[in-house]
Amino acid sequence: MQLEKVVLKDQNWLFRSMPPTLWDELLPHIVEIKLPLGKVLSESGFMMDYLYFPSTAIVSMLYELESGSSAEIAVIGNEGCVGICIFMGGGSTLTRAVVQSAGMGYRIKASKIITEFNKGGPLMHLLLRFTQALLSQMTQTAVCNRHHTLDQQFCRWLLLSLDRLQSNELVMTQELIANMLGVRREGVTEAAGAVQRAGLIKYSRGHITILDRLGLERRTCECYQVVKTEHERLLPDKFAV
Repeated sequence: MQLEKVVLKDQNWLFRSMPPTLWDELLPHIVEIKLPLGKVLSESGFMMDYLYFPSTAIVSMLYELESGSSAEIAVIGNEGCVGICIFMGGGSTLTRAVVQSAGMGYRIKASKIITEFNKGGPLMHLLLRFTQALLSQMTQTAVCNRHHTLDQQFCRWLLLSLDRLQSNELVMTQELIANMLGVRREGVTEAAGAVQRAGLIKYSRGHITILDRLGLERRTCECYQVVKTEHERLLPDKFAV
């Protein structure tokens, strides 16, 4: 049992950063769940019943327009949680949370999180620190989408995803990538083709294998490093190299 507790705690940065007393309090309320590709964890305008903690999955935060078009504003993996509206007091959010890379995760009922958060103790400080890191990613994404090329945005997206995976492979269709980046599928085909011809990735039938991470870092814009540096500062030992 003790070993299981240690293994579980290491699955997510927020879990790992909790002091023992808080961890022991939350442990009975943690439920492991499968997070298949495309699973929707929250819809725009709806209240969330759970706070989700990805372990091997990656979740994309999307903003959708009335036309049905969408664009990704942030990605969340095992560094944090999905559902900041629960403890920030808003109740609901304008974004849609969709699993972009299948894997496992955990959930805790919103009522339990609110109770612990309102005590003003370590959980509140951890969640607020993660929220600041998430906001920095959202801000930089908005700037990147406005000022940098699709090629650079594609490389940034690959690197952000790679930071949250335990392997160098992504399973992602062109349609999903297009939804993430807010572009047409043809644009994704062109960007992925250019990066593949440069020898940085291998892309075939929805499978992306990273062949040259350093090459991707050189090819992308400064936005990736700005976000990474801020995450290293706010979430120590998760993103630091």
